[in-house]
Amino acid sequence: MTTTTTRGPVTRSAPNTPKRVVVVGAGPGGLATAMLMRAAGAEVTLIEREDRVGGRTASFTQDGYTFDYGPTFYLYPEVLQEIFQACGHDLFEEVDLRQLEPMYRLQFDDGTTFDATPDVERLTAEAAKIDPDDAKNVPAYLQEQIDKFAVFKPILQRPFNGPLDLVKPDMLKAFPLFRPWLTVDQDLRRFFKSEDLRLAFSFQSKYLGMSPFKCPSLFTIVAHVEYGFGVFHPIGGCNAIPRAMARVASEIGVDIRLSEPVEEILFDGKRASAVRTSNRTYAADAVVVNADFAGTIKRLIPNRLRKRWTDDRIDAKRYSCSTFMLYLGLDKRFDDLSHHTIHLSGDYLRNIQEIDDGQAPEEPTIYVQNASVTDPTLAPDGHSTLYVLVPTGNLTGGIDWAAFGPVYRERILDRLSKLTGHDIRPHIRTERMYTPADWESQMGIHAGATFNLAHNLGQMLHWRPRNRFEDVDGVYLTGGGTHPGSGLPTIFESARIASRLAAGDLGLDTDRLPDQLPTQPKFKEAAE
Repeated sequence: MTTTTTRGPVTRSAPNTPKRVVVVGAGPGGLATAMLMRAAGAEVTLIEREDRVGGRTASFTQDGYTFDYGPTFYLYPEVLQEIFQACGHDLFEEVDLRQLEPMYRLQFDDGTTFDATPDVERLTAEAAKIDPDDAKNVPAYLQEQIDKFAVFKPILQRPFNGPLDLVKPDMLKAFPLFRPWLTVDQDLRRFFKSEDLRLAFSFQSKYLGMSPFKCPSLFTIVAHVEYGFGVFHPIGGCNAIPRAMARVASEIGVDIRLSEPVEEILFDGKRASAVRTSNRTYAADAVVVNADFAGTIKRLIPNRLRKRWTDDRIDAKRYSCSTFMLYLGLDKRFDDLSHHTIHLSGDYLRNIQEIDDGQAPEEPTIYVQNASVTDPTLAPDGHSTLYVLVPTGNLTGGIDWAAFGPVYRERILDRLSKLTGHDIRPHIRTERMYTPADWESQMGIHAGATFNLAHNLGQMLHWRPRNRFEDVDGVYLTGGGTHPGSGLPTIFESARIASRLAAGDLGLDTDRLPDQLPTQPKFKEAAE
């Protein structure tokens, strides 16, 4: 096996030598794909520009406090468990996952709270606090989501390579439940007349960077993934998951290269042949890209080779919202604050419109993670961490975040103190602020759109960049910018799809890869 160190010809695998796969980006999708391609028999090199794994699921430690940059909870661990099992390991032995009960608390502007729980009787009682008549429909709503998820399950686990995939039997079976003419909010009107209750079961569309008033009705199943499978906190923070994946990947033979930015993918004609970094060139029979789609593809693959996803077309697509972040290390514990709390804006429609206009909302919805009530490893004894997330417009709104960021920080701290009933400022011992501009400059995220391409109907299924990238040969995509979409469970599904496609194309052992999603669980019965 030969590796060149120039931009000249690169030696490819001989017929009887292991196939070489290079994965660009050590985010969750890249790590999962590297694990699966190695399990299928490939020789795998995983290249990451940062000195850490995780991508948006990375963490940082500052003055003794540990924070996740992005995701702060984990859903649907059974999917990742199958990836670990394919590599001879057990996720639940590698990561200490704690199921949260309640999963989170919603706090409305008038002070009303809603504790989300998978316990049907308790959930119905919580709904009755908002609207007793609507609460009677909670069991029927939950059952429809069970049925809907079961129908859409095969669709989430297969690729979409073109229009003909829309008329396959699984899509035809799913269409009556798809209701593409409805938004999430409109679909929920069939069960709940209360606007607040609809919001309680639809705010999860924010996980996709969209609003329930525009998000397609398909995504009511996002809330079901919480209620059906539970919400988990990994001890040590969400970055414990990619760290465990990297550990397992290394043990089974994946070569992980950190602090090595990829500069370009090399091609023989339209077929990828190698990946060039600042240090060396890696020969490849297949290249898997797990990085922000818009920025990375434009940089790594010449525009002249891209027919469908040209620079102009990528720029013309719609992108998700962004987020303004405060990571606060406090010298005090706040045990009366829930692990997860979503403080909902009093004028949610205005809040959404301001975000859609690319602005920072005046009275925003604020998500607060107070993980120290569950996890003592994140802060010194007697101290705590607060993770504060505010959805905002992305960089297309034209805000000068260098000037506006400190101003918005003060506004958010004022609102946070009012909402929580605690004056936070005197207890801040360390902090970091992250704006939409920082997501772009420091994480390489196009327009600071933290949830990738928007999930509207014209950017889903085969209209989204495909897992076997259609513009060139030998390149595969994983992550939130491809099918099925954003969020850790779906990103792991994208890794499974991309791995199966690549392994099949390379003639590897696809029987060693997980194929089917886990059996659908039932909701927890009410406590006796």
